Amino acid sequence: MSVRVRFAPSPTGPLHIGGVRTALYNYLFARKMGGKMLLRIEDTDQTRLVPGAQDYILEALQWIGISIDEGVGSGGELGPYVQSERKDIYARYAQELLDKGQAYYAFDTPEELDQMRKELEEAKVDNISYNAFTRMKMKNSITLPAGEVKAKLEAGEPYVIRLKVPLKDEIRFKDLVRGWVSVHSSTIDDKILMKSDGMPTYHLANIVDDHLMEITHVIRGEEWLPSAPLHILLYKAFGWQAPEFAHLPLLLKPEGNGKLSKRDGVLGDFPVFPLEWKDPVSGDISRGFREDGYYPEAVMNFLALLGWNPGNDQELMSREELIELFDIHNIQKAGARFDVNKAKWFNQQYLRKKENDVLAAELDKEIGNPALSARIVELMKDRVDFVREMKAGVPFVFEAPAEYDKEVAAKKWDDLARNAMPVITAALAEVTDFASQHIHDAIFGQLEAAGIKPGKVMQALRLAVTGEGKGPDLMLIMEILGKEETVRRIGRATEVLG
Repeated sequence: MSVRVRFAPSPTGPLHIGGVRTALYNYLFARKMGGKMLLRIEDTDQTRLVPGAQDYILEALQWIGISIDEGVGSGGELGPYVQSERKDIYARYAQELLDKGQAYYAFDTPEELDQMRKELEEAKVDNISYNAFTRMKMKNSITLPAGEVKAKLEAGEPYVIRLKVPLKDEIRFKDLVRGWVSVHSSTIDDKILMKSDGMPTYHLANIVDDHLMEITHVIRGEEWLPSAPLHILLYKAFGWQAPEFAHLPLLLKPEGNGKLSKRDGVLGDFPVFPLEWKDPVSGDISRGFREDGYYPEAVMNFLALLGWNPGNDQELMSREELIELFDIHNIQKAGARFDVNKAKWFNQQYLRKKENDVLAAELDKEIGNPALSARIVELMKDRVDFVREMKAGVPFVFEAPAEYDKEVAAKKWDDLARNAMPVITAALAEVTDFASQHIHDAIFGQLEAAGIKPGKVMQALRLAVTGEGKGPDLMLIMEILGKEETVRRIGRATEVLG
C-alpha cells in the first residue's frame, strides 16, 4: 500500500507553530515516499470549537506551502473529513466492539464515579482509574444482568461506552522515532469511546478514521505517545492492522526548559503562530510569522530543522531539497529549543536571495515611491532581517538629522574634521554626475590633495549627513539625497557642531 499520512488538528483556536511543524513533517514524508497527505478536522469536542479556527488552519497551511492531496478543502473519496459529520460511522463501530465483547455500556453517575475515586484514594491505591478491577464494582453491562441493561437502554438512561481493556496484556510497538515502546495493560484504564451525548471521544474517532482513510503512518506530537498503547489495543480489538507511529519531539522554550507556549512568545517578543489571530471572544490579537514579515519558505526551512537534520551540516534548503533529503529516521528524540534568532537568520538568508526589484516592490507598499524604494533596497538589503526594517533603518533618507550622536561627535568631530568639511563641500560642488563612485573619487581625491587622510574623517562626514556614526554605504546615501541636500546637511552640521 502506498504511503498515506494525515494532519488532524482540532479547530479550538489558532494553529500553534508546533502544529505547523507536525504538518510539515507529514508533508515532507509523504512527498519523499511518493504518497499522499490528508487534512482531517477533529472536532468531536464540540464545547471547545472556536469560530474561524478551521479557516485559519487552511490558510496557514497554504501560506507556508504545505499542499494537501485529500481532505478538508481538497475533497476525496473517503470523506467526510470533518469528524462531526461522521457521527453515525463511529456509532456503528462502537456497536461492533460491543457485539464482540471488546467494549461495554457504563451507567455510572458522576457522583458514583467520584465515590469510587474517593474510596481508592482512602485505600491508597496507586492506579486510581476505571479499569479491569474497579469496573467489577461499578454499574455497567459487565456487572449488571442483561435484562437490567436492556431496560436501562430502552428507558434512555444516560450511558457511555468504554473499551474493555484486558487485565494482563503487554502492548509493544516500534515507534519510528523512539524505538520499541512497551506498556502493560494494567496501567491503562477503560477509556470512554462514546460519550453520553452520542459523540465519540478522540480515541475511537481517531482510530476509526485512520483505518477507513487508509492511513499508513501516524506522525504526531510527543504528547500523544501515552495514548499510543491504548490505540494499539483498539486496533487489536477491531482486528485491524495498526499504522506505523512516529512521535515527534516537543518544541521547547528558547531557554530549553519546558514546552513552547503563547506566553513565551509574549515574554520573548516573538510570534508562536503562523498567522495573526484575533480571538473572536476577547478580541485579543496574537502575532503571526506572516504579519511579522517572515517569508514562508524561511519559516518552512527553520521549522524543518527543529527536531530533524539532513545528516550533514546543510542549513539552507528549498522545499524540493527538504523533500529529497528528508529521512524520518533522522528525527531526534530530545526536544528542540525554539531559537527565534535562528528564525530571523533564516529570513535574512532568504531575503538576500531575492531579486532587488522584488524587494523594492514589497517595500514600496509602505513608501509609495518606486524609485526611492529601489535605492533603499540597495542600501539595506544586506543589513536587515526583514523588509519592514529597511525604511526604519534609514530615517535620514526622509528627514535631515535633528540632532547628532553625541558620543561620535565627541570622538570624531575634531579639528581635522572641521578642516575637512570645506574641502569635501568644494569637491562635491565639482561633481556633475552625482553618482556614488564619482562622489567617492572626488572626495577622496580632494582630501588627499589637501593632505588629509580620508579614513580619518569619514565617520565625521557620516555624522554630518545622517546624524549617526555608522550605517550603510555613505556614498550611496549621498547619491540618493542629491548634491544640494548633501551640501546643505554638511553646512548645518558645521554650524551646530562648531
